[in-house]
Amino acid sequence: MTKAGERLLRSARNARAWARGEISEGFVVHVPARVNVKAVRRKLGLTQQEFAARFGFGYDALRDWESGRRQPERAARVLLTVIAYDPDVVRKALTRTKAA
Repeated sequence: MTKAGERLLRSARNARAWARGEISEGFVVHVPARVNVKAVRRKLGLTQQEFAARFGFGYDALRDWESGRRQPERAARVLLTVIAYDPDVVRKALTRTKAA
């Protein structure tokens, strides 16, 4: 096998191990400093109340984020980033009837 092939195979194995939770070193997570909450919500065509209810945010917090009075904390920014990327996955995960 070529060196490039070996690197690709090693990378694929590492990615699979990371996805399974078997390793955590060597991967960097980027959490944005700011999230345009209003843009994420509007992209989904939801009102503030609908968005807050669907994804588990407090309505008052959502309103403050959108008005610029407050910024979402780190964990909320992570969730908002995932919502912007794939809202259906988040909806499915949050509507499960039993905890994992």
